[in-house]
Amino acid sequence: MSMKNFFEKGIRRRDFLKMTSIAGGAMLLGNAGKVFSQTKQRISIATGGMGGVYFVIGGGIASLATKYAGVEAAAEVTAASVDNCKLIAAKKADFGLIMADTGYDAFKGTGHFKGKPLPVRTATVLYPNLMHIVTVDEKGIKKVSDLKGKRISTGAPGSGTEVKALRILEAAGINVDKDVKRDRLGAGESAAAMKDGKLDAYFWDGGVPTSSVLDLAASPGIKMVLIPHDELIPKMVEKYGPVYYKSIIPKNVYTGIKQDVAVAAVGNLLMVHQDLDEKIVYNVLKAIFDHLKELAAIHKEALHINLKDGASSKAVPYHKGAQKFFKERGFNVFV
Repeated sequence: MSMKNFFEKGIRRRDFLKMTSIAGGAMLLGNAGKVFSQTKQRISIATGGMGGVYFVIGGGIASLATKYAGVEAAAEVTAASVDNCKLIAAKKADFGLIMADTGYDAFKGTGHFKGKPLPVRTATVLYPNLMHIVTVDEKGIKKVSDLKGKRISTGAPGSGTEVKALRILEAAGINVDKDVKRDRLGAGESAAAMKDGKLDAYFWDGGVPTSSVLDLAASPGIKMVLIPHDELIPKMVEKYGPVYYKSIIPKNVYTGIKQDVAVAAVGNLLMVHQDLDEKIVYNVLKAIFDHLKELAAIHKEALHINLKDGASSKAVPYHKGAQKFFKERGFNVFV
């Protein structure tokens, strides 16, 4: 079964935890015939929507956990960061891929979680998310302020993309309720709407490259443009804390992008419930960091994952299982 078909099946059934005939991650690496012990604990990994990097990386982590961590892991398609925090807090998911700004809000009880802090903890930092503000040349949009009066998508409801997009627009002085016509679409839906001429621009915060953006850029008759916005980062940091930093989407990664594009970046965290079994967290981290080459074979964003960065987050305290893992590898973490 292909990775795409696996996740499509998951969407139809809507509950990966009820799948008794397949183990999500193992299927991604072609181990469909492997027989799993019924004594292995099942865990779920909340990822994101189809067309995004969370979708792929999360499936790869599920594969490694199933192969090496003594569990049966399944990757779950979700609305991404905000949704994943809620799923973890409700113990409906064991692990989740979450942007650091959203994780910080969840832990502190701010933003989407105002007044309701959640019992989430960091397992590791994975790779950075870079904000793609995508348009096409014929729209004449060169900077964020040009989005006034345009039809845009700010990401799927409950996604980290939406959180960050609204903060970028705010920093640019754009009122999302008055100054733009707003849709709330995921990565794949946004790219399709752009291709069909139904959007002027859209926001997508993800790894580089993202498959749906690659597909849009390579579409016949499309001259894709990425809007730089690094000048807005200081205002974002001033209001929301030091979770944002400048990064570059390199030229030539996407068809037609001939110059580096300076954008706002944020780290991606693998997060867990504070009460999740320490051994599970430890073993999953060991499976990831001892087999990064396998993960990179699934998506090259895994090439950015390393122990030093994995231990570097100051957004949300680390889980006890993660503290033990990183201490053994020579790193102290935020507690």
